[in-house]
Amino acid sequence: MMRAQTYSLRPIVETDLEVTLEWRNLPRIRNVMYTDHLITPEEHYRWFKKLQKDTEKSCFVFEVNKNPVGVVNLSLDVYNQRATWGFYIGEDRQPKGMGMIMGYLAMRYIFEDICVQKLCGESFAFNTPSVSFHKRLGFMEEGRLKKHVLKNGHYEDVILFAVFQEQWNANKKELINSIRQRGFCI
Repeated sequence: MMRAQTYSLRPIVETDLEVTLEWRNLPRIRNVMYTDHLITPEEHYRWFKKLQKDTEKSCFVFEVNKNPVGVVNLSLDVYNQRATWGFYIGEDRQPKGMGMIMGYLAMRYIFEDICVQKLCGESFAFNTPSVSFHKRLGFMEEGRLKKHVLKNGHYEDVILFAVFQEQWNANKKELINSIRQRGFCI
């Protein structure tokens, strides 16, 4: 049975700051970020104000039926037509598959609207859900940074991922079919 819902990505606005800070400080999200301290409201607000002035960075809120449920961050390298992303589903009561929809919408924007030729991602090696997520979206592992980040007294490996516009064009129908097989209409 298809779930009749609307999905969208929209630029973050100031009224999103309270909920996005709440999500970002959740242990399940904070523990897989490079910056894993509890972020204060003042720090979050400064980040937002800096983001508004930065032409190479953007943040989007993923909505389901106009309700915010996740975040996608982008850093653009316009000269090299490359972007790096970060993301998370903040609302934990979402059905399995919401991340795939969010990823699809973000990739469609990145490859079709702003015409980036390469999208890069990073994940701690211990973050198996993120590693699997990247692979399901068609990313290739480009490398591993050994003992790259100190977390909780241990150095952790970081896996580097990439997907190219040609791969997106070749695989987007398969990604849509995978989302539909999970029962979602997109």
